[in-house]
Amino acid sequence: MMIRTYIIKYYDSLRKELQFIMSSTKLQQLIAQIRTNPVYIQPHNYPDPDALASAKGLQVLLKHFQIESVICYNGCIDKCNTLQMIELLNIDVHSECNVNLKPGDEIILVDCQKGNTNVNDFVGTVIACIDHHKLQTTNNYRFFDIRSDVGSCSTIIANYFLENKIPINQEVATTLLYGLKMDTANLTRGVSNLDANIFCELHKVSSPSILRKLHSNSLTLSDLTSYVRAIENLHIVDSIGFANVGNNCSEAIIGTLSDFFLTLNEVHFVLVYSYRAGGLKFSVRSEIDCLDSARIIKELLDGFGNGGGHAIMAAGFVPNISSEAEAFLLASKLEKKCVAMIHSILNDQK
Repeated sequence: MMIRTYIIKYYDSLRKELQFIMSSTKLQQLIAQIRTNPVYIQPHNYPDPDALASAKGLQVLLKHFQIESVICYNGCIDKCNTLQMIELLNIDVHSECNVNLKPGDEIILVDCQKGNTNVNDFVGTVIACIDHHKLQTTNNYRFFDIRSDVGSCSTIIANYFLENKIPINQEVATTLLYGLKMDTANLTRGVSNLDANIFCELHKVSSPSILRKLHSNSLTLSDLTSYVRAIENLHIVDSIGFANVGNNCSEAIIGTLSDFFLTLNEVHFVLVYSYRAGGLKFSVRSEIDCLDSARIIKELLDGFGNGGGHAIMAAGFVPNISSEAEAFLLASKLEKKCVAMIHSILNDQK
């Protein structure tokens, strides 16, 4: 009799949990999984505007439920418009080395997934993940909302506000709109209907003057040195643009240079790279439907490092490289391998 009572209670508990999952919003499901206060929000290393906007938006949402949070990251933020974004939109973000994380602390990943090469493992437990990149393993999370069919993580976070009828003020709307605009290249890259709808809703509340300021101040004089070096090193093979963009090029600028080269009429696929102490960083862009950037960089670096991202934009990293000479010998080999891979893919399409 006791066993029967236990079984009935167990299945009744499962039924209630399933009913909650089916009837609740994604945000409500996330809140139900948080057991500590404060909780820590971690974007990817060297966070870009979309990652920071997503983190800021999530922080405001958690505050609505009386949950405090701390945004922390690894790496550095050195692009001028990203730094301006932090200042103008009051994003309280901290380097992980200045945050006293403890083993019992809970972490929510935004705009990234556990196991990516651009996500350091922090002290604490990753309990949740909100992202818009290709789905990887989800075994480590109590909650996840990973939608590879949307153009920005900011879109997902903004949608949480709307579907839960939580008011969104001008500062948060501007923050999320800027993150959405940057990751979709002003609604020209990887855009879904949800991105377009969220764009319209955020635009009604956002600050045009702050957005203009952020868009008009995106480079510094020192960034032009990277442009000069990258242009000097650019070479094109069958509409594939390759370039060594110089040693220790920042995460932000290496991606910006990839986008820049893709604007050339003669270039339809881009692979640029930068050597830094300990490894070789790659950035990839594609405007050809059958050339999936994420799949190509992952296969290209197989056996050397790792990579991932979206079909139209991706990145990768090869660790444990001891010298610049070793790095560029490997880069030369990978360029040839990349050409062969792309030729093979295009031939299969004929």
